[in-house]
Amino acid sequence: MKILLMSLTKIKYIPYANFYLNRIDCEKNDVHFLYWNRDEQEDIIPKQTLTLHEFCYPQENEVAKHKKIAGFIKYRKFAKNLIKKEKFDFIIVLPALPGVLIYRFLEKHYYKKYILDYRDLTYEKIDFYKNIMDRLIKNSAATFVSSDKFREYLVKSDNIYTSHNIDIAALSQRDNRRELPREHMPIRIAFWGFIRHVPLNIRLLKVFGNDSRFELHYYGKEQATAAIIRKYISEKDIKNVFFHGEYRPEQRYEFIKNTEIIHNLYDVENDGIRAAMGNKYYDGILFYLPQLCNKGIYMGERAEKYKTGLCVDVGSETLANDVFTYYNNMNWPEFEKACDEEADRIIEAYRAGEKVISDILG
Repeated sequence: MKILLMSLTKIKYIPYANFYLNRIDCEKNDVHFLYWNRDEQEDIIPKQTLTLHEFCYPQENEVAKHKKIAGFIKYRKFAKNLIKKEKFDFIIVLPALPGVLIYRFLEKHYYKKYILDYRDLTYEKIDFYKNIMDRLIKNSAATFVSSDKFREYLVKSDNIYTSHNIDIAALSQRDNRRELPREHMPIRIAFWGFIRHVPLNIRLLKVFGNDSRFELHYYGKEQATAAIIRKYISEKDIKNVFFHGEYRPEQRYEFIKNTEIIHNLYDVENDGIRAAMGNKYYDGILFYLPQLCNKGIYMGERAEKYKTGLCVDVGSETLANDVFTYYNNMNWPEFEKACDEEADRIIEAYRAGEKVISDILG
């Protein structure tokens, strides 16, 4: 079978592609991967045997939406030409937005011959967009959602399954942090991923900046938000905040050893963030690291329900003291048991999803 995985970003930023690649025999099938190189820098080459198709067009992530239109138009043309030329038997769309760009083409030529991977709410409140998404889901062989909360915003369908963002390969590294002493001063709070959300992070700088009980660490690609944060740090002469730059996914196995608490907080200004499940939630339960989550969002509700983290109001005047008290009163055996139980629930759903893929692709 000739299979295409198509994405709107670089391969290094979509580790969830392995959810599909690990279920495809890349030696027996002719597997292709279309990705968008936006920063014109080197990408990670997958370990599997793939034919790569690079769409290279410079575009920063943190720009106004209207400035992204030209890039989307060019990508759409590139993708359609590639599909017509290669005549793929099956397409896996990572995530849903590339499918929106070519939805009529998929509808006409790939009915029940594609998988839709849905990972973010965007314009579902706009009827036109919602109609396109509903059609994409109904016409897909299967649609995977990365958060069960997303189901509330989508058309009801029997072909929607759950695909958690958990990194199964990380299971072999689970004890990296647990084997090290938990007592560390200052308490190191770490964020990893794409650095966004200016108001939220400025608020955290006001709370934890120059508090000798804490350090804040940022691991990830730096663009406009990071520049604003750095400027604020410089202006306020904050000494306990550190930036470590872009990293490869496997490098987090090392920096988690220098982390006590995960910063898994967001500006919760839209439904997408309130409904999403972020990668750091899964890292928290895998590596037995407590995490800070927002109150009033799905991840926070889940962390509170299953006792895998602390739900906080970032506007609270007692936030720093609350976090300090929480960490220093951790019952580690109970916490680790809670992480194991949550990991078991998530892995069970993940394995069920893998079976769906195997059944579809043979």
